[in-house]
Amino acid sequence: MQVPALEQAPESQAPRTATADRVPIASEEVAHKPFIPAEHDIPELTPVPLIVGTLLGILFGASSMYLVLKVGLTVSASIPVAVLSITIFRGFTRVFRTRRATILENNITQTAGSAGESIAFGVGVTMPALLILGYNLQISQVILVSILGGLLGILMMIPLRRALIVKEAKTLVYPEGTACAEVLISGETGGTTAKTVFAGLGVGGVFALGYKAFGAFKDIPEKIFGKAYDGGNLSLEVGPELMGVGYIIGTRIAMIMGAGGILSSLVLMPAIKLFGSTATTPIYPATTLIKNMSTDDVWHQYILYIGAGAVAAGGIISLFKSLPTIVGGAMRGMRSLSGSQAPSGTLRTDRDIPLWVVGVGSLLIVIVCALVPSFKINVLGAVLILVLGFLFVTVSSRLTGEVGSSSNPISGMTVATLLITSLIFFALGWVTPPYKVAALSIAAVACIAISNGGTTSQDLKTGYLVGATPSRQQIAILVGALASALVLGFVILKLNDAGTVFAARSYPNVRFSEADYSGEKERLRGADSGRDANAYNVIWLREPRGEVPAGKYLVDDTGHIKYLEDPGINGKLDTRDNGEKVKSKFSAPKPVLMSFIIEGIMTQRLPWGLVLIGVFVSVVLELCGMSSLAFAVGVYLPLSTSTPIMMGGIVRYIADRTASRKLSGAEAESGPGVLFASGLIAGASVIGTILAFLQLSEPTRNFLNSINVGGTIPGFATSNLVSLALFCVLGAVLWAVATERWLAPKQA
Repeated sequence: MQVPALEQAPESQAPRTATADRVPIASEEVAHKPFIPAEHDIPELTPVPLIVGTLLGILFGASSMYLVLKVGLTVSASIPVAVLSITIFRGFTRVFRTRRATILENNITQTAGSAGESIAFGVGVTMPALLILGYNLQISQVILVSILGGLLGILMMIPLRRALIVKEAKTLVYPEGTACAEVLISGETGGTTAKTVFAGLGVGGVFALGYKAFGAFKDIPEKIFGKAYDGGNLSLEVGPELMGVGYIIGTRIAMIMGAGGILSSLVLMPAIKLFGSTATTPIYPATTLIKNMSTDDVWHQYILYIGAGAVAAGGIISLFKSLPTIVGGAMRGMRSLSGSQAPSGTLRTDRDIPLWVVGVGSLLIVIVCALVPSFKINVLGAVLILVLGFLFVTVSSRLTGEVGSSSNPISGMTVATLLITSLIFFALGWVTPPYKVAALSIAAVACIAISNGGTTSQDLKTGYLVGATPSRQQIAILVGALASALVLGFVILKLNDAGTVFAARSYPNVRFSEADYSGEKERLRGADSGRDANAYNVIWLREPRGEVPAGKYLVDDTGHIKYLEDPGINGKLDTRDNGEKVKSKFSAPKPVLMSFIIEGIMTQRLPWGLVLIGVFVSVVLELCGMSSLAFAVGVYLPLSTSTPIMMGGIVRYIADRTASRKLSGAEAESGPGVLFASGLIAGASVIGTILAFLQLSEPTRNFLNSINVGGTIPGFATSNLVSLALFCVLGAVLWAVATERWLAPKQA
């Protein structure tokens, strides 16, 4: 589709940088001069940029969903989307002879594209907790939560724009938003760094295909120690996306996460094996003797609870540490609102979506939350969503401006929402299963709103600097959020199905009655669907019953268990009954935190001894002045996941000290290393997501399982050394790009 002709700004309009024209707050509204002046109304909200941005948002949203389920983290998509947008439209111009896209159209693309990542984070952090609590993850509920949370975050940010973006333009920097504006302006004046992102996409995708699809080399090199150090192990997943995450989050956080993994695998597990090896009876919550357990068994039965306790404590501690900032941000945000109304005769660059739309939209969200049966939320819950949502969107938008998206305590504010809701429900005696779902739904909508509110504020900052029309940006991110919400619900369910294992189980002495059954009958899904076409009754055991462990079971009409259903998200089984290795299991550390808060408050039914060990691990770390939450996530995650993140941090450390020129501020946010790492993350995560979907089809699964490129060279595909060497080569490539020894960006 051809876009309208470009209207160029007059030649007298000299190019400016995104950080130019900074003046005192009192005169900001008068003196600010955006890159495109307010009186120039050039093409902006046109169909092609909106569609391209929405599609890129879905792409980065899917990769972010994969990542947040794997390690509990995501990275901002705005800058990579902006870079890709510039290049895509330049390609359109060359191939189809269309006119060149304007900077404001590229801004619309990155605005629509940024919504996917923020929604993926909110959904991935909260909704899988339903599986951990013992409930089904329903597509209708996931989509509805995504839509309502995404809309709420954007609507709540509309009345805050003038207060935070305009009136405090000098005070609130919005690092990612400013960096994104620099990228757009650089693209407008001739510079480009898109080849860096594309190279990262290609390298990450090909590397992931090599070991995930073709079996060319080992995915997790590992060393399990012998009896002298029973339980100790070293492992590393050669995932490009994990190295990219480590590079972007920085050396300190990456090393702290790695230290947490070392504690769990090289201290706690050997200690449990050492002291438990003489036990003659199983030690709760396990039902097997410790001396008979593998390292994986020890991790699932004991380390998981210690790590979850540490994550829960770390999240709550980070909340309390952030309270002064949160309260101060809320108070300043509310005070700013008093003078945030647009003056009469509003300029193009100061037009927002009308406030009556915000009011009507918010009211509709409350009504939907209160009336939709699957939400199980009453009027009080709907009001809590609105009140807590507005409070924390205000805080999120402000903190994003002060410290950036990476340091915005979204998880802490979600924990606060869940704590407040759960405590209110507990005080009212609302502790039955429907209220657990209600509490989680409230936290999920709030989390998505908080995440999307912060993203929207970064986008509006970018628009403020380049001269965009706020109302058009707000429409673009609304469209992007709605599209991503509709797609990401299916993504998370299919990722779970791809890793779900239906394991045959037989307990002849245990029989259930119809009173035990929950919901409708279910069939085997995913890779196991071809084994058995029968429909079975469903039983959720939230605590062991006799010899039957807790879990979800499929039961025949005689009341006997036929299958244990082990989910792909936070499941324990990594091998199917036919011996096939499961390639799509997700640890999901943040949903575990949410489920522990709900269970801990409403039922108090947890292995508290192990949980409290984890709690005090976090307390000790805080007393030592370290980030307990990052360390706790490392304790909870398998060491194989923490170590490649740590390696990415090491590459960042070396690159920062050997680069020919030092980058700081906005330039560092869009530097070549960050762009290449973003490409690695997106490329490898998208390949992982596609392969997980392909595992759902038996023909494609059999075809993929038949491919064994590494098998053509004896020992190649099973060699730890080969995998480690290739991973080091990947690190060297990342270092070369980061230090501009390869793919150095062209100067404008």
